[in-house]
Amino acid sequence: MRIISRKMISDYWEGEPQSEDALKAWYAEAKLANWLTPTDVKQKYGKASILKDGRVIFDISANKYRLVTWINYEFHTVYIRFIGTHKEYDKIDAQII
Repeated sequence: MRIISRKMISDYWEGEPQSEDALKAWYAEAKLANWLTPTDVKQKYGKASILKDGRVIFDISANKYRLVTWINYEFHTVYIRFIGTHKEYDKIDAQII
């Protein structure tokens, strides 16, 4: 998958160093993935939340962090929409961010 944008992820872990290893692991796995449907995502990440219109929320580091993405399956592209703690995630609307 093509991931837009790695910089957003690395900027986050610079401010939140405890997230670095988990975010790097997710990035490496996602980059090698070939997700064609939400079912493909769920096979690898069973706890991922699938929302409508391609939105997927990943639990990072035992649910300490949330990663909100929009996946364009046709073009094999993952857009990072939000990274934050679980508490920060509770303050947003993942469907529209």
